[in-house]
Amino acid sequence: MKKLFILLFSFLTLSVSAEAPVEGGEFKPGDMITHHIADDYNWHFADGATLYLPVILLDKGELNVFSSHNFYDENHETVSYNGYALEHGHIYRVGADGEPLEDQSGLFDFSITKNVASMFISVALLLIVFFVIAARYKSNKGKAPSGIQSFFEPIIIFIRDEIAKANIGPKYERYMPYLLTIFFFIWFNNLLGLMPGGANLTGNIAVTLVLATLTLVITLFSANKNYWAHIFATPGVPVWLAPIMIPVELIGIITKPFSLMVRLFANITAGHIIILSLFSLIFIFRSIAVGPLSVAFATFMNFLELFVALLQAYIFTLLSAMYIGGAVEEHNHDHEHAEGAHH
Repeated sequence: MKKLFILLFSFLTLSVSAEAPVEGGEFKPGDMITHHIADDYNWHFADGATLYLPVILLDKGELNVFSSHNFYDENHETVSYNGYALEHGHIYRVGADGEPLEDQSGLFDFSITKNVASMFISVALLLIVFFVIAARYKSNKGKAPSGIQSFFEPIIIFIRDEIAKANIGPKYERYMPYLLTIFFFIWFNNLLGLMPGGANLTGNIAVTLVLATLTLVITLFSANKNYWAHIFATPGVPVWLAPIMIPVELIGIITKPFSLMVRLFANITAGHIIILSLFSLIFIFRSIAVGPLSVAFATFMNFLELFVALLQAYIFTLLSAMYIGGAVEEHNHDHEHAEGAHH
């Protein structure tokens, strides 16, 4: 019942806020969907419930801090403020006539956007949850886990045994903090994105880029001589093919984290778009026959997204462990296979 209430409240929030991008009585689903999945300088929960976030600009060494509310008039139309204007998610300098200035150099934006605020919330939740779990482990030594500890312990053990140990091997312990961090960071943010008014943090390609880059950096800095030997002198490959194989292997190093970045971004964003598109059918057709059917499919998709939220966290963590495992592997399996075939 609790989950059902949350889902219904989420649908109500989406339905109410979906009426915002209507001009002249015409509902524009594209504007509504973009509004929900894109980052912004304010956090819109529903009509009349908007949190205006702080704008932090470093303009040629001068710090300017003010509320993003100054960029909107009483009709929620964007206006210029203090020599700056906001358009399409970007802040730029404007002249007295409101037109953009040609010189935009030296302007750096450090504003707290919706995605940044959501990330702060998720990090705070992670710290609270795992500090509580750590305290429980200290106070319940030798006792059966209870409460929140009993919920998260099987997940942590699964990541340790089925992901870290299975794919990295004996050196798994040094990578456990990273694997646990990315798993729970992605999972928590996927779930927060499904909450009423939630931000689409893991559907932001800049966020998935940073996560994938972290995996790449850890993989490269952990790589041993066998890993690099496999790239620059692939076993069983004739020397004359080296000019072809080496670039291919080097490209492979980049494409692995690239696939991590795109997979997480695309799956999470697609889920949000599908749910919002199903809701849009209610306002497009305005039919009592379409309404219940649209809500039924959207409800199914929302439950499916709860599973996808966990699945994508698992896949990202699993592939990261596999890439790290390949870099720290002590034995050259290609050589072993060649020896086995020879015998």
